[in-house]
Amino acid sequence: MKILVINCGSSSVKFKLFQVAGGDFSVLAAGLVERIGESTSRLKLSWPGGEIEDDRRVTSHHRALETIEELLVDRQILPDFSSLYAIAHRVVHGGEKFQRPVVIDDEVTAAIKALIPLAPLHNPYNLDGIEALREKAPRVRQVAVFDTAFHQAMPESSYLYPLPYDLYQSHGVRRYGFHGISHGYLVKTAAGFMGRPAGDLCIITLHLGNGASAAAVRNGKCVDTSMGLTPLEGLVMGTRGGDLDPGILLYLERECGLDGDRIDEILNRESGLKGICGENDVREILAKIAAGDERAELALEIFCRRIKKYIGAYTALLGRLDVLVFAGGIGFGSSYVRRQVCTGLEHLGLRLDPGANESCRAKINPVDDGRGSVRILAVETDEELEMARQVIALSSP
Repeated sequence: MKILVINCGSSSVKFKLFQVAGGDFSVLAAGLVERIGESTSRLKLSWPGGEIEDDRRVTSHHRALETIEELLVDRQILPDFSSLYAIAHRVVHGGEKFQRPVVIDDEVTAAIKALIPLAPLHNPYNLDGIEALREKAPRVRQVAVFDTAFHQAMPESSYLYPLPYDLYQSHGVRRYGFHGISHGYLVKTAAGFMGRPAGDLCIITLHLGNGASAAAVRNGKCVDTSMGLTPLEGLVMGTRGGDLDPGILLYLERECGLDGDRIDEILNRESGLKGICGENDVREILAKIAAGDERAELALEIFCRRIKKYIGAYTALLGRLDVLVFAGGIGFGSSYVRRQVCTGLEHLGLRLDPGANESCRAKINPVDDGRGSVRILAVETDEELEMARQVIALSSP
């Protein structure tokens, strides 16, 4: 069986093609179409036998998907999209309606469209991919996998904001959480490493990239997460500040004369690490730190401090901590961040082995000196694999 996993962004399409046999998933091809609609658009495709870059002009998501099919067919990786067992689409926001993957039909697409006000920068493009492939391969089973679904297990006391209750009832104002596909993958991977069912463990997962979030997981279920109604809440991120005094927004409007669009721009694109030191790429920030840039050092100190606060809070909520998982481009890739986050948390059982931390290159690497009760893992998350697994699980009786 072949499963194509699609992730449509505002100007990109990320994809991965899996062969599934006997419970094993192997990657037949993977790639990315980026800068869709621009003169500099390009496509990257890799497969076990090689890789290519194609700089042909891609004007739309529909055309991007057509180009992907053409290249897969040209290299005899796939006869065509109609030969697929299933297509999995990442959908950012599923609201309260979608708590698990679903087979896509007209009712599902209408519901995803109705959720656009909660994810105006994501759901429209997710729908573009869905509509294009339903048209192109109408007989192929297509499945929506929601980034919010994993967090739907949260109790009311976690997902409700202390605002007038009518705002929740009438407008859906509540915490939804994001990066759920990644957090779900990390929980399963941690349980596998521990050799214990996820239902026996208390786990904190950290998805740390340009977007960053934390989740507290007890017995395999999410009980709290850092992102909220939107991806703006929670941890410090590349260009988002995370938790803020909401009075700041009123102050910016009243005293600085900024309108909603300008405030939105500041919150989403000019804050976080970039707001403090002018860079949102941690690799560039570390280079600046090495060169003695104090502002860069301050930015990462703020970033790591916020993560520490969430680890402490979530440990208190869970009652104990068995596993702490670092993932994402920063969480898996930066020994500096892992060291800064864990330093000072020894009283919680988080004791980092310096050598293991620095040499972390394996997909799963225990980072623990054996004296603590908490296992620390650095995991290279795989959202596409998790989506493919969910498609198979949905198909199982």
